[in-house]
Amino acid sequence: MSLKPILYSYWRSSCSWRVRIALNLKGIAYETRTIDLLKNGGENNSEDYRKINPMQQVPALHIDNHTLIDSLNIIEYLDETRRDPPLLPADPAEKARVREMCQVIVAGIQPVQNVTVLNRLDKERRLEWAQHFISRGFTAFEKLLAMSNSNGNFCYGDDITLADCCLVPQVYNARRYKVDLTPFPKIVQIDRNLSNHPAFLATHPDKQPDCQPD
Repeated sequence: MSLKPILYSYWRSSCSWRVRIALNLKGIAYETRTIDLLKNGGENNSEDYRKINPMQQVPALHIDNHTLIDSLNIIEYLDETRRDPPLLPADPAEKARVREMCQVIVAGIQPVQNVTVLNRLDKERRLEWAQHFISRGFTAFEKLLAMSNSNGNFCYGDDITLADCCLVPQVYNARRYKVDLTPFPKIVQIDRNLSNHPAFLATHPDKQPDCQPD
């Protein structure tokens, strides 16, 4: 049996990508087990996977004899058990600022532009729907960046935080859905600043073993 953590992941899942980034930032070697969300109606819908993740979503991470679900929950566990480098500030107010940035994406954008939601809509509405909610969330995120107490290279200063782990995958999704990013210069600049960082490069969807052509 592998002693490495096991990440149940799908190459283009932004939630999975967040966790891959955090694992790489912290230098944690892990094994990837692909859960194809499209094959045979979705491997995540199997009874075997339900035993791993009752919500039948990705990611899930088996680590330290625990199986954890929900990307933010997983990353916060990693941050509490493997502090270096920290992904949340120590100061409670600063930590709250980073978490609210994360919530704009993980609660306000990603769920409503998820393929599971889009598939409930008529095909002609899907693109406009995704663009609307991504743009709405990015408008809020851009304002939060302006309110931040730092003008650093990343979402909260010059240290990579949990917010950056959330933002970069969402920018990737925005481009997939042809969102006009012109109104969001700070977001675009942060994404550019992180585009060549080793942890973000190595975990990019195109670099994953289950990457598939569109």
